[in-house]
Amino acid sequence: MNDKFFGSIEKKTGVRMSDVFALVDSLQYANFKDEQTIRAVVAQTAALAGKKVPKQVEDEIVKTILKDGKKLDMDAITKLLK
Repeated sequence: MNDKFFGSIEKKTGVRMSDVFALVDSLQYANFKDEQTIRAVVAQTAALAGKKVPKQVEDEIVKTILKDGKKLDMDAITKLLK
């Protein structure tokens, strides 16, 4: 992809692509069986999206991820935050 494309995305979303890539990279090796790791990923994703995640919602996300025990990607986390 080219810089013009990413620049366009950054302009529309207000999110730096370097931040998105850093988050996605951290997800690749994250231990989703660890509650602290999951909470950190939820916090990072929420901060990147500029959203506040209520404690109850965070707890539900953590519970769901621990229960499923699956590796998540950015799309799955975004769906959980909606």
